[in-house]
Amino acid sequence: MRALLYTDFGTRPHVTTVPDPEPMPDGVVVEVGASGVCRSDWHGWMGHDPDITLPHVPGHELAGTVVAVGSQVRTFGVGDRVTVPFVAGCGRCESCRAGDPQVCHAQFQPGFTHWGSFAQYVALGYADQNLVRLPDTLDFATAASLGCRFATAFRALAQQGRLRGGEWVAVHGCGGVGLSAIMIARALGARVVAVDIDGEKLDLARTLGAEVTIDGRTTTDVPGAIHDATSGGAHLSLDALGHPQTLLNSVLGLRRRGRHVQVGLLLADHARPPVPMDRVIGWELELLGSHGMAAHTYGGMLGLIVSGQLNPAALIGRLIGLDDAADALTTMDAFQGTGVTVIDRF
Repeated sequence: MRALLYTDFGTRPHVTTVPDPEPMPDGVVVEVGASGVCRSDWHGWMGHDPDITLPHVPGHELAGTVVAVGSQVRTFGVGDRVTVPFVAGCGRCESCRAGDPQVCHAQFQPGFTHWGSFAQYVALGYADQNLVRLPDTLDFATAASLGCRFATAFRALAQQGRLRGGEWVAVHGCGGVGLSAIMIARALGARVVAVDIDGEKLDLARTLGAEVTIDGRTTTDVPGAIHDATSGGAHLSLDALGHPQTLLNSVLGLRRRGRHVQVGLLLADHARPPVPMDRVIGWELELLGSHGMAAHTYGGMLGLIVSGQLNPAALIGRLIGLDDAADALTTMDAFQGTGVTVIDRF
């Protein structure tokens, strides 16, 4: 099969031919219909993820068709149209039994612990516990964007953040996760403040429902601007980028007893940033992490998509072929363009 492969961290990947994968006993092989290009893939390529061993094929946002099934798989068969969370739980550990496979200690992560979906085929483990059947009306390119950014934003707001209608949400960073969060927050009845340093992304944020936009390039006090716009601060705030400054702005932009959810990855030199704990204690703020979304909770999100209340297809910025994936991956740190880039030709 054709796949995008890198043999050293930080060196340019190349498209090459590698052996077709075989299904694990508890897994399947999926013919990839589409695969999103995500900043997490960039972090992996840079060597920021200790789970990756070389050589490596990246890609974790995927959708496609099952073409081979392991001997232990009981729930899925050849021909099923599926997607998968970027964190697949083993189904046996304490976290999985409690319904939280997204923090499984033995997790399977395509594109990280195993080869991923920047390829014609991908092998996925723990299939019965983690595959998600796709509605017939949902195309592969749109479904691919659900596996990381959209699903992550949905869980961060609806499950971890406990968002209620009428609350103010501040979204820091209007990339794929941030724009997804804006759309989801509006669908759930919230009011949204969007923060970014790119005017084009802020324009898109407004079209997706942001009531207030703040340009970090021209605003000297972002938390103060949020407090002014929301009459006291956001009830819920997301750092959708993953940077010490956006984390700080997110926490300081909250109202008393507000909730901060960290979604954007803080890795390498940013892994242990300072946090204003005086504000956290004095204002009784909540600091929460959000790491993907369990397959068994996809139903609510898919229902909103099928009913038309959510339209993740609006977030797709570019459709590219596998031969263009190296350029898309290696320039993720430049934050170029708006929306999600999806590989749909292999």
